[in-house]
Amino acid sequence: MSELLPCPICQSPYTYELDSKLVCPECGNEWSAAEEPAVEEGFVVKDSNRHILANGDSAVTIKNLPVKGTSQSIKAGTKVRNIRLVDSDHNIDCKIEGFGAMALKSEFVKKA
Repeated sequence: MSELLPCPICQSPYTYELDSKLVCPECGNEWSAAEEPAVEEGFVVKDSNRHILANGDSAVTIKNLPVKGTSQSIKAGTKVRNIRLVDSDHNIDCKIEGFGAMALKSEFVKKA
């Protein structure tokens, strides 16, 4: 048995064959073994379920998130539309209705 290539996106060594494609169980990426895998440039942002997020995606908060400076919090299940990814500690910039512009950590959202 030949050694399978790691995932070109998340570098996971746990790839497996499914029909004529290679599949990564961690990020869900599928690619053909015959074609040259495309390596993504820049940083990769993953949600709480380890799905890869992209600019313009929608996400849902998975827990209540306190907001500094107010007594209100962002409730679990709040949908956040049209996210923008940034390379910082809070790697999602978005606007939340009733709160305005916010910066969220990707570990507290899941892809919608």
